[in-house]
Amino acid sequence: MSAVLDRPTNLENNMLPSLQEIEDAARVVYREFQATPQYRWGLSSQRLGTDCWIKHENHTPVGAFKLRGGLTYFDGLRQRGDMPKEVISATRGNHGQSIGWAARAHGVACTIVVPHGNSIEKNAAMRALGVTLIEHGNDFQESREFAVALAAERGAHMVPSFHADLLSGVSTYWWEFMLAVPQLNVVYVPIGQGSGACSAIAAKLALGRTLRIVGVVSAHATTYADSLAAGRVVEAPVTTQLADGMACRVADPAALDILLPHLDRVVKVSDAEVAQAMRDLYTDTHNVAEGAGAASFAAAMKERGQLKGQVVGTTLCGGNVDRTVFAGVLAGPQA
Repeated sequence: MSAVLDRPTNLENNMLPSLQEIEDAARVVYREFQATPQYRWGLSSQRLGTDCWIKHENHTPVGAFKLRGGLTYFDGLRQRGDMPKEVISATRGNHGQSIGWAARAHGVACTIVVPHGNSIEKNAAMRALGVTLIEHGNDFQESREFAVALAAERGAHMVPSFHADLLSGVSTYWWEFMLAVPQLNVVYVPIGQGSGACSAIAAKLALGRTLRIVGVVSAHATTYADSLAAGRVVEAPVTTQLADGMACRVADPAALDILLPHLDRVVKVSDAEVAQAMRDLYTDTHNVAEGAGAASFAAAMKERGQLKGQVVGTTLCGGNVDRTVFAGVLAGPQA
């Protein structure tokens, strides 16, 4: 994997938005909310030993970056005259809130499938948006497969977790970040199904930047790390108890093809490291980070010895963690 600004492949030309497309997507997103802030937090920079900027996607109306993609996905359906009567999708929570929000705005019925044992508060947030929630399966992959079958049975539209129309919206947050902090040398990006990391690549290419993009995966859900190392999709078990936003068992092949030539490297973070980052972020910024939302900072801290003198970008990409879970994390030891 290389940090070189490579020529886009045919796949990337089809999947990744251009600068004009990102700017157009921003206008769609800003109908619902304005650009989220990014701050250089003093305590976090001190902890990391270098300038640390945090992009606050926990400040969107659903508490996570995913809403941007839902808005542009439905706008694409509208522009093509393909708006369905019902949409179905699968999620661990944030994607479901995004699709639920956008479906409600367009008067479309929305059913979301989640695995058993999913976040109680994310489930409640989806229902509050008018989502019909179905619990099925033991992990995201089983929920996704059930959702695909259910959509086919009902003749409903299946909203994927990775799609060009999702990427155009998600790219707006990295575009905002790179415009606001042009001096960034390296950014750390959590990888769930790949939309966040691929969107960081899209923004980098669109703006002609040379910063390095480091992918972050859970050490207990390594399909993307294993797949990137092998150059093909490699299924891996999911055992994370904290980073549900990265709890993916099977990498998306389209996302993998985009990530392979553009990621500088991949860092694995354990649940213990994620928990420590959640405590650190609360101490330093008094913002709540869910597991995946703290993974970026956890990875930067893991590599802090090699970041001296660099401007580091991290993303608090979601703050949707159940109160009891967060209370347990905060009660843990502060390093």
